[in-house]
Amino acid sequence: MIHKYFTPTIVVLFTMQLSLIFAQQTPVFANYSYNTVVINPAHAGYYQDADLTFINSGFFNAVEGSPKNIGLTVNAPLRSKHLGLAAGVSSDEIGVTTATSFFAAYSYKIFFDSEYGQGRWWAYDPNIISFGISAGGTFYNEDLLSLGIENDPEFQRNINAFVPTIGVGLLYNKDRIYAGISAPNILGNSLSSETNINFKNPIYSYFGYRFFTNQFEEVLINPSMLVKYVSGAPLQVDLNLMVNYLNMVEFGAGYRTSETVNLLAGFHLGTNFKLLYNYSYALKEYNNINTHGIILNYRFGKGYER
Repeated sequence: MIHKYFTPTIVVLFTMQLSLIFAQQTPVFANYSYNTVVINPAHAGYYQDADLTFINSGFFNAVEGSPKNIGLTVNAPLRSKHLGLAAGVSSDEIGVTTATSFFAAYSYKIFFDSEYGQGRWWAYDPNIISFGISAGGTFYNEDLLSLGIENDPEFQRNINAFVPTIGVGLLYNKDRIYAGISAPNILGNSLSSETNINFKNPIYSYFGYRFFTNQFEEVLINPSMLVKYVSGAPLQVDLNLMVNYLNMVEFGAGYRTSETVNLLAGFHLGTNFKLLYNYSYALKEYNNINTHGIILNYRFGKGYER
């Protein structure tokens, strides 16, 4: 009898908070580190070669209705090293709600090292300031009728909405230091086709530093921090640490102030292909939905030189 009502209850609880969840969702540690253009358009065309990234998380979760995400992005420089383009599409599912999003991003980069032409094995690290803008939208659907909840007017019709989005961002990179700030949805839900959903504009800022364990520069250590602010919600901070050995293997760990631990490990297949596994573990009992995910990344051209 308990099991009979457990799953519907979980789904309803998710559904009651869906607008808040989608408005405040932060990419997990793996997504943020390997797909930064999703939250900051200033990363469009950052690398010397085109970059293709596929992300999948939550599809092995044991709890029915728990969050799932799948996404694909392409990030490429243009002929002018000052210009870059990126585009992506993703689908998020939680409970009876799905949100399918797409975006295109454009960046303009100012180089302070006019002769800089290549990266090191551990990073493409020109001294630049990059400005970015993105445009896209989200198709939002809540299948409320499938819950079969009667005598509650909030659940007597499905919700289907389209929400246009515009984002802006700034990136600074110099050798071992990088920092960025962005607002990926400055419109909020002001142009939404529905009035009863709540898409807010999160503000992201992040900082990272790269250093080595010895003079041979074989093991790269990359601590970083991501801060997210959303009006009406507690400030959220992600503290992350990545370790990379000569672009052959890498692993990392992160902690989010919403009491989630993220673990990541992966390896490079040849020069161009990277495969990683991510695991997110919730420390709070009422939010104990642990998530498995994978990241597939292919960088064209010279790829990840060693």
